[in-house]
Amino acid sequence: MFLKMRSILPLFFALILFSSCNEYQKALKNEDVKVKYDLAQKYYDAGDFKRAKRLFEQIAPRYVGKPQGERVMFFFANSYFETKDYYLSGYQFERFIKSYPRSDKVQEASFLGAKSYYKLSPAYSLDQTDTDKALSKLQTFINTYPESEFFEEANTMARELTAKKEKKQIEIAKQFNKLGKFNYPILVSALTAFDNFISDNPGSIYREEALYYRIEAATNLALNSTENKKQERLQEALSSYNNLMRYFPETSFKKKADNLSEKIQKELSVYIENAK
Repeated sequence: MFLKMRSILPLFFALILFSSCNEYQKALKNEDVKVKYDLAQKYYDAGDFKRAKRLFEQIAPRYVGKPQGERVMFFFANSYFETKDYYLSGYQFERFIKSYPRSDKVQEASFLGAKSYYKLSPAYSLDQTDTDKALSKLQTFINTYPESEFFEEANTMARELTAKKEKKQIEIAKQFNKLGKFNYPILVSALTAFDNFISDNPGSIYREEALYYRIEAATNLALNSTENKKQERLQEALSSYNNLMRYFPETSFKKKADNLSEKIQKELSVYIENAK
């Protein structure tokens, strides 16, 4: 009996699947909007967002201006989100907000629209256009809905994207610093990049790193400067070291920073002796 049931079960599930597929295919070709709507709702509630999305796509234009239009348009946008088609979910949530600005779903649509662009944000090394858009959307949401149940998640995503943009900035500055070891004038660009980063991102998790690499760039530039600029640049490098120690006395870069400080002070001692 058990073996017989085992042989029947696959056939049973195959018949259910065939019936479901057949129902779906018939609905796609059916001109009755109500039939499509009911089946789309059924698939949506069951978590079959791929098939629900296709049906909502067909009927959405027919429900514009009708009482069910708000519901259809939200489910349509969310079906794109649930199937990870984030470009289109972001676009559809924007359409929903513009079409139904007084909807009870506007807050959720605003959050999911922002999250769509968050999901599109690429690695820090790539173009950050989508990151900028996501940050803008998230900030608007945070400012508009401070009491929202999605507030904390929105803040977490915004912090993550901000850190990603900061990572891109610091890596560009470090690349200038690296290239400057073989082409000293590039160190001027490195110093400018580090200064801009430190000024623009006072609370960054990369601030300590930026302060250290500024010492490195300033020291290398000073040590390879012409005599008329060397003393001033050495003093600037020493000032960079003091800044790091002031803000991060227990810095993980302390050993390397101390070594650079010794080099700077050794070079400066020559000028002190000559001044006597």
